[in-house]
Amino acid sequence: MIEQYLDDLEERIDSEIENRLQAEWETFTEGRFNGDIFSPQRTAQSRPGIAWPEVSVNQAQVDLDAMVLQQYGACSDQLAGGNGAMMTVRANYGTGIVPTLFGAELFVMDESLNTLQTTRPLGAESMQRLLERGIPAMETGLGAAVLAAGKRFTDIAAQYPNIGRYVHIYHPDMQGPMDLCEMLWGSELFIDLIDRADLVHQVLELITETYVRFMNAWNSVAGANGRPWAAHWSMMHAGKIMIRTDSGMNLSQEMYEEFIRPYDQRLLNELGGGAVHFCGRGSHYIENCCSMDGMHAISMSQPHLNAMEVIYNNTVDQGIQLLGFSREHAEEALAAGRNLHGCVHCW
Repeated sequence: MIEQYLDDLEERIDSEIENRLQAEWETFTEGRFNGDIFSPQRTAQSRPGIAWPEVSVNQAQVDLDAMVLQQYGACSDQLAGGNGAMMTVRANYGTGIVPTLFGAELFVMDESLNTLQTTRPLGAESMQRLLERGIPAMETGLGAAVLAAGKRFTDIAAQYPNIGRYVHIYHPDMQGPMDLCEMLWGSELFIDLIDRADLVHQVLELITETYVRFMNAWNSVAGANGRPWAAHWSMMHAGKIMIRTDSGMNLSQEMYEEFIRPYDQRLLNELGGGAVHFCGRGSHYIENCCSMDGMHAISMSQPHLNAMEVIYNNTVDQGIQLLGFSREHAEEALAAGRNLHGCVHCW
């Protein structure tokens, strides 16, 4: 019975504390934070009244009740720790959601790893067949499970007023058009960007249209909240979506401009603007990325691999925020006299 756990979470949510936390996040997101590093905290801890179960990633993939316990259990942990993370839940099915719409096979990690599943590539020779089949049905692959989880979250929000007000449902891991293209195509993509550029663009068009349609399906179930901001990974950003651009580190600035930016820009245009996440090195294309319309924030990892002054020039100096940024690197920049303009969030 999962109701006892949801009852526990509902009873522990203090509206005064959560309103204050959300107001602090809104101040930051709207560019009104005047400090050096934004790092909010709840004013009190709220311990659970019952022991929440441990739910593995693999269990949550195949059991919707387990997914509910996994996601709301993280919210329980945030209340217990008293940290400044916004409470968020998502349909946590990994990076392979969109690839499975196109028929990609799931690759499930061993239970002992407790790591999200991914997919096997279809291969370069399958790309023409994808184009011939066109936009897949939104309920194929993992699509039905993702949409069912979104519906379950909205039902819970309707049943529990505090959860509905303070636990934010955020969109599933949709990756980004180029990341998805690589997942479907395989490593041959990096040769075919040159040898078969027209085909790559056609596949990116198909992926981008599918992305938009699936996000619209998601929003019809769980994403329409009327706010000018979204909560993602327990952080707030202006706009609605968080695009992944991990593949960008493998491409030149010129290739980013040709193969990534136009498709990311379409997503920002059609889905309400938002933020971009990348791992690895992004300083070579950060100017192109941050000049997109509707770009409000960057979530990046491995700052030590980047030319950080280039990053700062194109983000905080332009009012674009850095979310979940390395505290070590933020403090190092401040110690060197670098003005971060109140645009850096660190845990």
